[in-house]
Amino acid sequence: MESCRQLPDDVLDMLAQLKPSPRLIAHLTLVYDTVWNLTALMKESFPLLNFDRDVVLYGAAIHDIGKTVIPAELSEPGSLHEELGFQLLCKKGIDKKISLIARDHSNWNTNTQIETLLVSVADKIWKGKRVPELEELLLKKILTDDGEDHWTVFIALDEILEQLASHAEGRLAYHASCPL
Repeated sequence: MESCRQLPDDVLDMLAQLKPSPRLIAHLTLVYDTVWNLTALMKESFPLLNFDRDVVLYGAAIHDIGKTVIPAELSEPGSLHEELGFQLLCKKGIDKKISLIARDHSNWNTNTQIETLLVSVADKIWKGKRVPELEELLLKKILTDDGEDHWTVFIALDEILEQLASHAEGRLAYHASCPL
């Protein structure tokens, strides 16, 4: 696998205090790296799209921090980590817009902020998973901000996501090599 961007130092410090498993650190790193690439490509393809890249990047770096409290959700389905992660981040004084990403990254709708949608997409696409309902919500946000033709935006977004998904095999192998 190609090397990934390292999580921000303050996130690494926070994680060191919480003692997460190597698998969680790997997951957060992979999603962070994926969202870094996703947001760069989005800014390039949709220059009028309005989102706070710093919020997206930091949100990706901590989106599953609640799994330090509920480590079973690393290998089993569950969503308790989302609310617990939100509460933990709020107690640590993390900006609410970022903390909400931890709570809402798996539960999106038309009112979900674009920053959360971008983290949600990265949380799926790092492993090559495409979620049409999620991508449609993101497409609608792009169309609202960018004003371009629907099919032009659809094709450009699809190309970005396919490009990111094409590296999933190496990322999955690295993730699986990290102990729970």
